[in-house]
Amino acid sequence: MRWDNLVADPNTTGLDGSAPATPPLPLALTGATARSFPTPDFAGMTFYEIQAKSIINRVPSTSRVPFEWTINPYRGCSHACVYCFARNTHTYLGLDAGADFDRKVIVKTNAGELLRRELAAPSWRGGQIAMGTNVDCYQRAEGRYQLLPEIISALRDFANPFSILTKGTLILRDLPLLRQAAQVTRVSLACSLGFVDERLWRAVEPGTPSPGRRLHVVRQLTEAGFAVEVLMAPILPGLSDDDESIEATVAAVAGAGATGVTPIALHLRAGARDWYARWLGRAFPHLVPRYRELYGAGAYSPQSYQRELTARVRIAARRHGLHPGARRDAPRPPDQPPDQPHAEQLSLL
Repeated sequence: MRWDNLVADPNTTGLDGSAPATPPLPLALTGATARSFPTPDFAGMTFYEIQAKSIINRVPSTSRVPFEWTINPYRGCSHACVYCFARNTHTYLGLDAGADFDRKVIVKTNAGELLRRELAAPSWRGGQIAMGTNVDCYQRAEGRYQLLPEIISALRDFANPFSILTKGTLILRDLPLLRQAAQVTRVSLACSLGFVDERLWRAVEPGTPSPGRRLHVVRQLTEAGFAVEVLMAPILPGLSDDDESIEATVAAVAGAGATGVTPIALHLRAGARDWYARWLGRAFPHLVPRYRELYGAGAYSPQSYQRELTARVRIAARRHGLHPGARRDAPRPPDQPPDQPHAEQLSLL
């Protein structure tokens, strides 16, 4: 999706403690309100506040994900995960897929108000809406802008089914609203946790809550009555795909009360591929040949590797009493293509 559904926010009134950021603005957001905040959590970050023209997005028919509609109140993500598959979407704005994606976040400030209008439209048929499938809707910016309470309230009031996938802990703030919504419609919640090794977490997901904090979220949501799935993603070749890492992660997920776990091997699309490759070359240069072998022909690792990885996670999941895969309505990132030869040879470092 490009950015033709966005317009500039003419309101330049600052939030508490905010200051207009310095120009130039991205060409696609000329006239938007750009802000920075003088707090350590937002050091070096710029937020572009815009008024969206639409908020419910239709997933392309060619996609094989198990949902048709999404809501993305933010673009860009302070989680700064080096592997994030959504990085290339920032290039549609004239921003880069690397540091800009981590530090320049677009905020659709009218998301809640706009959602109510779209849910009330005669053309809307009440389809399930997925959130957190592009960038995390509970990233750090949500603590400042608080868009999700309005969004969840609207979905509750219209009894519209929805799902949320997150690495964030801010979802616990909205637990009362989620429980209210679950009384009138189907609410599916999932957390993303690819591994529990804290050294690896600090290296590849520096802006996210720790694995322990995410497991706490799973436990709290479960105790609140939700059947919480865990997306074990991404599993990183040479870093978190060994039996010890898989066993530790699955055991921790089971101990937190999750009802199921779904493994997803790392995939490296345009944007994410280059950013991850540079990081890998600095941090783990000895793994570069292995990644060339796995990803030299495209964004996805070979199907044989994926099947073997899934089998090992499935065995561990059964050993710990977990379902081997997520429910059909649990949110997932875009599915992988069939096992076909790739026409284009790509480089990795």
